[in-house]
Amino acid sequence: MALHRTALQRPADTAPDRLPRNKGRARAKASDRPLWFMAPSGIVTTMVVLVPLGLAIFISLIDLDQYTLRRWITAPFIGVQNYIEAITETPLLRSILISVALALLVTLLSIPIGVTAALVTHNRYRGLAVIRSMFLIPYVLPLFVVGSIWRAILQPDGALNSALAALGIRSPLWLNGPGSFWSLVAAQTWNAWPFFYMLALASLQTVPLEVHEAATLDGASWSKKLWYVVLPHVRSSIALASLLGALNTINNFSLAYVLFGSPAPTDVNVLPILTYATSFQSFRFGLSAAMAVGSLLLVLVPLLIYARAVRLDQGEGSSR
Repeated sequence: MALHRTALQRPADTAPDRLPRNKGRARAKASDRPLWFMAPSGIVTTMVVLVPLGLAIFISLIDLDQYTLRRWITAPFIGVQNYIEAITETPLLRSILISVALALLVTLLSIPIGVTAALVTHNRYRGLAVIRSMFLIPYVLPLFVVGSIWRAILQPDGALNSALAALGIRSPLWLNGPGSFWSLVAAQTWNAWPFFYMLALASLQTVPLEVHEAATLDGASWSKKLWYVVLPHVRSSIALASLLGALNTINNFSLAYVLFGSPAPTDVNVLPILTYATSFQSFRFGLSAAMAVGSLLLVLVPLLIYARAVRLDQGEGSSR
């Protein structure tokens, strides 16, 4: 009877020992599943972003030109000499200043245009869909088309100079000289403001109706409602649009290339045009790679500032 009782109790005694082990294995497998789900995106990110970035950094450290291109792996290693040459012997710093000034001006001009357009198309009325579609035309057109349109307008015998001549105004050269910078600002702003418009309109549609009604009951005027109710809701979207728009302007190669060609005039020799000319016209691939890495560092500065601001904002929100 004792042996029989022990045999009957053995499965009951060992069952609790096996159950936690199975649960632990199941939890371990469940915790590993998100990593497997991230594997495809991780592979794509590695092949599309990390591998080209590593190659660019490697090329920026070697003396790669038309003579060493065939055996580029065995090209002479020169360290940071390309970076020193880019700073001291090329117009890199001037190009950076032009690109930053262009991004700031385009952003400052696009914000009021985009917000105003969002306020105009926020409320429903007849023909709203047509107006919204027309506002998006500059954004959806390919940059090659945008550059071709503006180049035709700004030609010496183009539409702008013809209109100014009819008014008795002497027009400058818009595609060369000091006027070329303002031509690029106008073309970039025309292409960029619909992006601010879309984000501002999306933010306006998230403002609760009760907030507008409360402001109206409190006797707030239209200007005060705009300043204290509407703009605080679109502030974060405008900040994000400003960051992305500025980075897009700094990295925009197609529009400047179609307008001015390469090499571009001195006043519009932006960073992408300078990098392109150094690489594919002077065949200094190592030097152009150093410029490209420098432009990446330039882009990382506002990204880190924005990430820091978002982290602080989230920290304040969680503390409340």
